[in-house]
Amino acid sequence: MGRGCADVGGRHPLDQNEVRKWLKAEHGVSQNSQWAIAFETAKQSGWVEPTVEQYIDQQYSGPKAALRPIFDAARRLIEELGTDVRVEGRGTYTPFVRARQFSAIAAATKARVDLGLRFVEAPGSELLVPAKAPGQSTHKIGLTSTEDVNDEVGSLIAIAYQQNGR
Repeated sequence: MGRGCADVGGRHPLDQNEVRKWLKAEHGVSQNSQWAIAFETAKQSGWVEPTVEQYIDQQYSGPKAALRPIFDAARRLIEELGTDVRVEGRGTYTPFVRARQFSAIAAATKARVDLGLRFVEAPGSELLVPAKAPGQSTHKIGLTSTEDVNDEVGSLIAIAYQQNGR
């Protein structure tokens, strides 16, 4: 390994997942601290964090590329809710945050996108399925086409947005 790429507990510092596992197993480090240490170690070793758009492009590449229009349709509905909506980058899902995360979108399978919503009080809807993912979701909706991103889905997103505001 080159200068600045010393092993961390026998793990390459750019492999953040392995570093997190090692920190937990060997040192009992809590989850949030694992993430912070692994992230900073990777950065110090030359890793450059992808942009939000690079994270999204990676999620919707290869076998999941056909799901990108579904993601884009749901993203448009979410971002139209207000200028206070922030999009964040993650490796396996895309969170949308206001005062706290209120929605997350993940390419769940080759044929389905999961739209996660975080509710304080869940509204009644046959579309909603209780969930613990993606992200901080309490419920999710499976989307298999852009037609699934309809007015009812938009209303449910708006409720999650309102419930997780300032």
